[in-house]
Amino acid sequence: MIVLAGTIGAGKTSLTKLLSKHLHSKGYYESVDDNEILPLFYKDPKKYAFLLQIYFLNTRLNNIEKAHNEKLSVMDRSIYEDSLLFRLNADMKRATSTEADIYDSLLQNMMEEIPGSTDQKNPDLLIHINISFDTMLKRIKKRGRSFEQVDTDPELYNYYRDLNQRYKDWYDKYDYSPKMQIDGDKYDFIENEDDLQKVLELIDKKIAELHLK
Repeated sequence: MIVLAGTIGAGKTSLTKLLSKHLHSKGYYESVDDNEILPLFYKDPKKYAFLLQIYFLNTRLNNIEKAHNEKLSVMDRSIYEDSLLFRLNADMKRATSTEADIYDSLLQNMMEEIPGSTDQKNPDLLIHINISFDTMLKRIKKRGRSFEQVDTDPELYNYYRDLNQRYKDWYDKYDYSPKMQIDGDKYDFIENEDDLQKVLELIDKKIAELHLK
């Protein structure tokens, strides 16, 4: 199970599609466009932050369960990123510290293996797409989701800035599986075919090192 990680606009969904096609594997995607709670969260974060995180937890665990039935799978976000996002919401007073603690405890309990079980919820490889804050803002504006736009809600600027910085710290501390990082500023794998091939070569090399195929 290969998992993509990265801040909003990093290109996780795009690379998941491209990588799963390259590997002839199944791709699993975060529920965004059909997520009825996400637009509500952007309108009233304090009311819907905890509900949104529980929704994501449920859908991600469901995808992890399905992915284990595949010989090789690619997922477009790590379940461990959710805690990062929710902690930021708590620090910004969009949620309470108590809610964040409860969520982290719930996540830990649900990710623990049952004694004697051969189930594995952690990925075999995490790929972090690292982008600068400027690139993040450009990508968000380009994809055009109305509820994500800074022009519509100027407070999102500080949210995005803090989120981007926390991702860098999160990746440094991540230790649930082998990991690698892709420079999303250097490699425009969405628009540039040569960059895409270079990224796929880097990933293929890492997969070979880990004997995942």
